Amino acid sequence: MYLAKITIENFRCFGAGDRRLELALKPGLTALVGENDGGKTAIVDALRFLFGTTDQDVQRLEPADFHRSATSDEQPSAEIRIVCKLDGLDLRDRGTFAEHLTYGKSPGDAPVLFIHWTARDTSGASSRRSFIRPDVRSGEDGSGPTIPPNLRDLLRATYLRPLRNAEQALSAGRGSRVSQVLDHTQEVKSVGVNYDREAGVSDPKTLNLLGIVDFANHLLENQPGVVGARDKIDSHLEELSLEGDNLKSRIEVGGAKEKDAIRLRQLLEKLDLGLVDVGKPGLGSNSLLFIACELLLLVQEDERTKLLLLEEPEAHLHAQRQLRVMKFMQDVLNRDGNTVQVIISTHSPNLASAIDLGNIVIIRKANAFSLAQGQTELEGSDYRFLQRFLDVTKANLFFARGVMIVEGDAENLLIPTLAKIMGKDFTTYGVSIVNVGGVGLRRYARIFQRRNIEKEKELDVPVACVTDMDVMPNCAPVIIGKMKETDDWPALSNNRRWRAKRDIPDLLAARAVKRDKAMGQCVKTFVSDEWTLEYDLALGPNDASGGFPGGLGEDVYVAACLAEKDDKLVRTLVADAPEQPSLLDEDNLQTIEATAVKDFADLAIGVSSTTDCVAQEIIASHVYAKFANSSASKAIAAQYLAERLQRKHDTGELTSEALRARLPKYLVEAIEYVTSTDPTEALANKVNE
Repeated sequence: MYLAKITIENFRCFGAGDRRLELALKPGLTALVGENDGGKTAIVDALRFLFGTTDQDVQRLEPADFHRSATSDEQPSAEIRIVCKLDGLDLRDRGTFAEHLTYGKSPGDAPVLFIHWTARDTSGASSRRSFIRPDVRSGEDGSGPTIPPNLRDLLRATYLRPLRNAEQALSAGRGSRVSQVLDHTQEVKSVGVNYDREAGVSDPKTLNLLGIVDFANHLLENQPGVVGARDKIDSHLEELSLEGDNLKSRIEVGGAKEKDAIRLRQLLEKLDLGLVDVGKPGLGSNSLLFIACELLLLVQEDERTKLLLLEEPEAHLHAQRQLRVMKFMQDVLNRDGNTVQVIISTHSPNLASAIDLGNIVIIRKANAFSLAQGQTELEGSDYRFLQRFLDVTKANLFFARGVMIVEGDAENLLIPTLAKIMGKDFTTYGVSIVNVGGVGLRRYARIFQRRNIEKEKELDVPVACVTDMDVMPNCAPVIIGKMKETDDWPALSNNRRWRAKRDIPDLLAARAVKRDKAMGQCVKTFVSDEWTLEYDLALGPNDASGGFPGGLGEDVYVAACLAEKDDKLVRTLVADAPEQPSLLDEDNLQTIEATAVKDFADLAIGVSSTTDCVAQEIIASHVYAKFANSSASKAIAAQYLAERLQRKHDTGELTSEALRARLPKYLVEAIEYVTSTDPTEALANKVNE
């Protein structure tokens, strides 16, 4: 039996009608991910109210639990409704809940169990709230019979709270969690035999727990010292008795006459659970032990509802242990015959990267967006690809308010600095930048595109895919060494990896085709204006007359020259000042910068327009040649360029407005889009332009 669907209405952030939450689930693992205040904890707490928990923790309904619209002055809702559908019932489940089952219309439909949990506010106009006891009924529409407490106890879920005190839960004491788990463990009740006082015992190891207790009680009661003390008491008692009295004393272990269930529980409450040879374990190790203990309970065959609600499993665990926990849990849940269902909520990209993509549900603004196959535009091959390449860095996208997907290290390093100088700091706006390394850009984009958009809401996370046009100006092949000036223009073929403008009859149409490959809903592709990032930065934006009034040519050229000398700059410093290996040799850096500025000025003076290219295109092509024809790394140059631009901004040499005016148009639009508060409106405005 597993939880197949949950509906939450008028509970905390979830409203009624189209504002309620409906979430379909499948057996195994479901991970709720997303930013804070999206509704993850509300889902877990709703399940706790509906099912109850095995730790018998009493959860109180508070006035704030009743939904109230944040955009109006309307009164809080008067009724909370939480409904779940349990599917996969076996014969024992069907027998236990026979009068509460719902049958399908077709004879072959398997029965399911609906549970309707409702709580009403009965205070009326009073400023104080009073709540009636929640009503728990069965039936698809909630009109079935009330589910009695004894059956509800069979449905209790296991709940591990965030920042749990594992050490306390694992310690001995009345009602300890360890005693509760062990009390439901088959081995504790089934292994061993009872103690027979008449026959005695030849080997205490063959006894069960209560047998050991009874044997120990027998030994205590018959220990010679105890027997001697009892005999002395009896002798005094005989002297104190009247004629005819037959008073005899007995010494026995307290509680030995209680029922077996009570005696077993009292025994188990004396047990601690700890780690061997660890000394005093830390929070992380105790947390692992606690999770293992709870899984022991869940896998027992006599447990009816095997549902584990686990909030923030990453709590107290370092990165490698987080990955180990998720791998182990998924291995357990994927085994044949598994009937355990786990719902976790997490803020950890590390955990999210280790979870099968189809098991993830993004919770955003009180809406649930499952990434299961059939719910997104992802194809089957996409899931395999993303499972292979969706690492912890890229998994940040699940928690972002905006996502920018780029194809290289240079964009990954440089664009956040450009955005910061523009006044659009990605950390302030909650934007994650994902570097896919030139492969799979559209696959990542499809994570955010819903397949059944006519039936559900859009996932309103602005996603900007930034990609190169990869079409060079006609003068560039000679400048970067693809051909000689005297060569005939090579024929277009698949073996020729580069393309120039003269090879593409309709550049606008070609750009539109590239853009539309990853476009739709809140996903938008921004194609470079001309060629590549470095070239476009050097060239600058195209003005209304078709010219290029000015870009960042000098800055890109200087950054490329610094990238060529990067090893020398670092080695010089390490040799001279090993105590500060993270800093650069500033004197040498300034010398290289000054030389590069002069060289760029000389280059610009000597260039004039030709029939193939305007002067700015020729200059920008020579700047790009620094990357094509030398050892200058694009990524290292991007780091130098970011530092140079930030330094200019800090000293007032470069304003936000000036940078915006000199940047390629597609970069400005992409940054504006991912930092927009309403991506749907921003996208509509762009289309209208």
